[in-house]
Amino acid sequence: MAEPPTKSFWKIIGAASAGTLIEWYDFFLFGSLASIISTHFFPRGHPTAAFLSTLAVFATGFIVRPFGALVFGWMGDRMGRKYTFLLTLLLMGGSTFAIGLLPTYATIGLLAPVLLVLLRLLQGLSVGGEFGGAATYVAEYSPDARRGFFTGWLQTTATLGLLLSLGLILLAQRQLGAVEFAAWGWRVPFLLSILLVLLSYYIRARMAESPLFAQVKSAGQLSANPLRESFLNQANLRLGLIALFGAVAGHGVVWYTGQFYALFFLQKVARIEFATANQILAWALVLTTPFYVLFGALSDRVGRKPVILAGCALAAIFFIPVYQGLLHFSSPLNFPILVALVSFQMLFGTMTYGPLAAFLVELFPTRIRYTAMSLPYHLGIGVLGGLTPLIASALVAQTDNNYMGLAYPIIIATATVIVGAAFIRENRGVRLDAEW
Repeated sequence: MAEPPTKSFWKIIGAASAGTLIEWYDFFLFGSLASIISTHFFPRGHPTAAFLSTLAVFATGFIVRPFGALVFGWMGDRMGRKYTFLLTLLLMGGSTFAIGLLPTYATIGLLAPVLLVLLRLLQGLSVGGEFGGAATYVAEYSPDARRGFFTGWLQTTATLGLLLSLGLILLAQRQLGAVEFAAWGWRVPFLLSILLVLLSYYIRARMAESPLFAQVKSAGQLSANPLRESFLNQANLRLGLIALFGAVAGHGVVWYTGQFYALFFLQKVARIEFATANQILAWALVLTTPFYVLFGALSDRVGRKPVILAGCALAAIFFIPVYQGLLHFSSPLNFPILVALVSFQMLFGTMTYGPLAAFLVELFPTRIRYTAMSLPYHLGIGVLGGLTPLIASALVAQTDNNYMGLAYPIIIATATVIVGAAFIRENRGVRLDAEW
């Protein structure tokens, strides 16, 4: 594929990334505010049970993501990349805005958590269609030899979305004060998201359709049934299973341990107050975000497989020492060292995520790419990865062992290294022609 003009190509990446960033911002607000939301939507008197219940609601958004991958993946392969991720953007934005308006448990009783779950499900469905569309769109424009580098920019949006959510949360808390923020100010970041969504929709609406999809469509080569071709075709199903268990599952637990379980650990185990814990995470995000692009570019040189599997292996080795350090340096609190430790374990996630989009799009042909890559991605990240904070927190609460929660991500990451080493075939730089 010929490399497009530099200026227009960066516009393509910027437009795709802007929408993805806002989707992640919306999705991560809930996790960042889980400890506060638990006090408003569940009965008071049992704070641990309320917090775990909130994590369970948080997890529903991940569990439903594979269904979103199927629905929107089918739409993306039948109707186009652009149309589909415009729809997912509006669905996510509307659901997030509505969470900011929800009455609390004290006002409407059990209906409050029920409505919260329904909106969280809509969020999960929309994210299930977002990543596959954006990654496919950028990859199908990217030059073959630099696909890891350019899709690596897209990978930064998950972290930037989390950073943006943390930034607005901390700003709102500082302006309103901790008491007012906990009482009602937590709604402000949810409500403000609608402005960002509308701006992102405007940017995305001006984008052209992916050239490879347009080529397939004009040639009459669209898949009649992308779901059947992706998952009932033995060769494609095998590729999907290898992607899931040999790369994505490990990435999912490594990334969510680094981003979310670290935050919960600092607050619930290390007993660091809300604002300080979020500041530690925010600094770590700033320091590590450039490494998504760095490791994506590295995968263009050495391959996707070694970079992804090295990230999983290092996480399995170092998670326990890192979290022992987090607990040790939390009392008395040593802010710089805590930032360094959180940053160090986040680097493992940048290794697994930076090359991941390029790895996935290179596995499947254009006619089914959106569908075929989306399901293993969201099963591995949305379910196995997204459940990490809930499973890890529950293991700690049940065993009274501060480090027992790390058993889950360590086991999954280790299994991924074994499966990936045995079965992944390196496809770095393969041509994404329409017939492939």
